[in-house]
Amino acid sequence: MMEYEYGSFRKESDFHNRCCGGVLWCIRDICGIICAILTWLLILYAEFVVMSVILIPSPYPIYSIINMIIFQTCAFLALTSHFKTMFTDPGAVPKGNATKEMIKQMGFREGQVIFKCPKCCSIKPDRAHHCSVCQRCIRKMDHHCPWVNNCVGENNQKYFVLFTFYIATISLHSLFLAVNQFLTCVRHEWKGCTSYSPPATVVLLLFLAFEALLFAVFTAVMLATQVQAIWTDETGIEQLKKEEARWVKKSRWKSIQAVFGRFSLLWFSPFARPTPKFKNECGLYAV
Repeated sequence: MMEYEYGSFRKESDFHNRCCGGVLWCIRDICGIICAILTWLLILYAEFVVMSVILIPSPYPIYSIINMIIFQTCAFLALTSHFKTMFTDPGAVPKGNATKEMIKQMGFREGQVIFKCPKCCSIKPDRAHHCSVCQRCIRKMDHHCPWVNNCVGENNQKYFVLFTFYIATISLHSLFLAVNQFLTCVRHEWKGCTSYSPPATVVLLLFLAFEALLFAVFTAVMLATQVQAIWTDETGIEQLKKEEARWVKKSRWKSIQAVFGRFSLLWFSPFARPTPKFKNECGLYAV
């Protein structure tokens, strides 16, 4: 299947939904900003309890060091994945490109049927949908997630999948540490197991366990739906609207590679982008 490359027609002055001189993609939605900040605060709370209440006071150094490495690594990757999902252009179609001049530049044939978004005056490529929050048409839009204050689309789906994966991982790890710490304190009658008073420790551990259980279930479900959508080459919004596939569906392995690139350990890195699609001489992307 061949897809038109719309990014090359982006106007230089198009700074809509962008900040830091147009370098970063930023959605100015107060609800999304609050949810994103709340996400960071909840991760920082887990960091505080795991480190200061559970691992640092532990009399078992090997146990503490191993769990510190696991938790800190996954927490760092979770935060990085969140930032990448939040500040990466999900695949926005340039606004106002539905003009006769642009249509000619894009190589459309005379009489060829094209779809125009009446809300952002853009030519809608296949599988693009308009997001009322981002106020843009997004290529392969899956959904708009307030927790990352952004749409999940063609360019940032990998980062969102990694975000849900690492949050689910640290949530399960935190739940294990919290339960184990509580049982250890009870077994030792609260002597030398924590630097806080027993009531304060119970409250901190209970809230951590509740937070970890809640987010483990939530992110595991989100992770499963994302993997299923990639596996079937059908976005969440396409499944919801029960849209008839007008595109040639990729095989399962090709669909996964389209999001993560060729198989390697870089699949699990939020710093690595998938291998860019091959651009042919006609200015089209080959999928």
